[in-house]
Amino acid sequence: MIKVASYNMRKAIGTDRRRRPERTLHVLSEVGADIVALQEADRRFGARNAVITPHLLDEHSPWKAVPFEVRANSMGWHGNALLVPKDAQIVDFELIHLPALEPRGAVMADIRVRGTMIRVVGMHLDLSGLWRRRQAHAIMAHIAASTTQYPTVLMGDLNEWSAASGCLRDFGREFRYADTGASYHARRPVGRLDRIMVSHDLRVSDSGVHRSAAAVTASDHLPVWATLDSR
Repeated sequence: MIKVASYNMRKAIGTDRRRRPERTLHVLSEVGADIVALQEADRRFGARNAVITPHLLDEHSPWKAVPFEVRANSMGWHGNALLVPKDAQIVDFELIHLPALEPRGAVMADIRVRGTMIRVVGMHLDLSGLWRRRQAHAIMAHIAASTTQYPTVLMGDLNEWSAASGCLRDFGREFRYADTGASYHARRPVGRLDRIMVSHDLRVSDSGVHRSAAAVTASDHLPVWATLDSR
């Protein structure tokens, strides 16, 4: 069984308008996931430096970042990052280029966790419904074109408010959704913007939204999580 989570960490700026990356890590430790997909993990401008520094991650967490190595001091790509257990084997990783008017991308990695292989895709989709659908198709096409296929989990902030249309319907043709619940806005969640989707060879045994005193103030999104096992 593997526990996964997705979190739009909002560059570690909380609803109190304070940037506290150590608070972000505290929330993630509360969730206790094996694999985490982060959105808005890097600063938006300049050198796009990681908000959670390598030292902070190494000294105060059980995770390591998948080294996409696009920019010297970034954790991910276009703000998307993947955290995996320090003893996990990163078998492969790739960037997924997405069609967009503004810079957007997704990240993918094949991870061996406790002897189990899993493919993880992290994403943060566009505010425009038309571009979200194009991006969903680009992600699914990239996965389908892979020479080797693994049980796959897709996670991220889809920016989709509709219940069963747009990119949700597109992804739903190939993947099943974990019933995580509303995660936005953190203070009064009404929108299911953050989603976890799995291929048909994975079973979601449990899922939810992590709501705690720390999570309510750490970002404007709450983390979503799911526990998975093979069918």
